[in-house]
Amino acid sequence: MLRKFLLLLETLVLLGVVLMGIAAWRVQSVLDQPLSLPAEQLVDVPAGASPGGMLNRLEEQGALHGAFWARLYWRFNLAGQALHTGEYRVGPATTVRDMLGLWQRGEVVQYSLTLVEGWNFRQVRALLARQEKLKQTLAGLSDEAVMAKLGHPGVFPEGRFFPDTYKYVKGMTDEQLLEQAFARLDAVLAEEWKARAAGLPYSDPYQALIMASLIEKETGVPEERSEIAGVFVRRLAAGMLLQTDPTVIYGMGERYTGRITRADLREPSPYNTYLNPGLPPTPISLVGREAIRAALNPADGNSLYFVAKGDGSHVFSNDIDAHNQAVRQYQLKRRADYRSSPAATQGLDGASGADQAPAVPAEETKKP
Repeated sequence: MLRKFLLLLETLVLLGVVLMGIAAWRVQSVLDQPLSLPAEQLVDVPAGASPGGMLNRLEEQGALHGAFWARLYWRFNLAGQALHTGEYRVGPATTVRDMLGLWQRGEVVQYSLTLVEGWNFRQVRALLARQEKLKQTLAGLSDEAVMAKLGHPGVFPEGRFFPDTYKYVKGMTDEQLLEQAFARLDAVLAEEWKARAAGLPYSDPYQALIMASLIEKETGVPEERSEIAGVFVRRLAAGMLLQTDPTVIYGMGERYTGRITRADLREPSPYNTYLNPGLPPTPISLVGREAIRAALNPADGNSLYFVAKGDGSHVFSNDIDAHNQAVRQYQLKRRADYRSSPAATQGLDGASGADQAPAVPAEETKKP
C-alpha cells in the first residue's frame, strides 16, 4: 500500500509539474503575442476599470487572445497593482507583455497646454474649452462661479493663474488644471515677495501682482521690465497718473478692436489710469515670474516717461520735453510695421497679444 501511495504521489507531482510547465508556456506565449492592431492607437482605461476587465474587452475586440492566461499572470505577479486611468499608446509591434508593463508603470499618454503671459482670463477659459481630452466641468459657469468652485469665492480671477505649460491626461478636469495654475501663481508670488526690494509702494503681494500685470502688457523685452517698473514706481511716488494704455484697453473689454481713441482715454472706468490715480483695482493679465520680479525689484533711475519705438522696445525720458521729442520721433512718424511691444503669441481669437498704440496725438496724452 505504501509503495502504491508513493507511486501515486510521484505521478501526481509529475503531472503537476507537467501542467505547471504547460501553463507557464501558455502564459509566456500569450504575453509575447503582438497585439492584433492595424495601426497605432490609444487604449482608453476608464476610471474604475480592472486589468481583467480590460483584457477581456481587448479579447472581445480581437486585439489579443488568451486573456485568461494574461489575467492569471497579473493576479500572481502584480497583485495589488493599481491600474491608472488614462490612455495608453499601443501598436502592432506592442506585445501583451509590453502593454501590461505600460499599465504597471502607469505610462498614460500626456497632453499639454500653455497659458501665455499677457493673456486674460477669457482667453484662458477659451483655451481650456478647446481641450477635447479635458473633462469640461466649468462650461456655462460665470467667472465668479468658477472661482467659487475652485474654493476661492469672491476672488477676482484675472491674473490669478500662473502662465506655464501644464501636463494633463484624459479624464482630468478643467477645474483640476486651473487649481494647479492658481496654486503655482501663489507659490511664485510668495517666493518673489520674500526677495523684494525695500521701500516699495505696495501694501501687499496682490498690489505687486497688479503692477506686474502692467509691466507684462507694456513690454516683453526682458531687460526693460525692471526699468518700466522703475518708471511706474516713481510716478506713484510723485503722485502722477500712470497713464498706461493696456489698462484702458482692459477696461474696454471686448469693445476693443485694435486701436484706442482720444474718447476712449477720457471714458470713465475703474481701469482708466489716465483718469484714476494709483494702480487699477485688479491685475489685467496673466503674469510671468520675470514681470513679478521686476515689479518687486524696480530699476533705479530718474526716468518718468517711456514711449514705444515701434520695434517692441522703448525710449525712456526723465522729463516731459525729452519725452515729447521722443513722441514726435517715434509716434508721429510711425514705421509701417509699428508695434508697441514685441511680437506675441497669436491669441485664440486671432488677435495678437501685443497692444496697439492709441490713435491719439502723443503730445496730448503725456503717456509714460
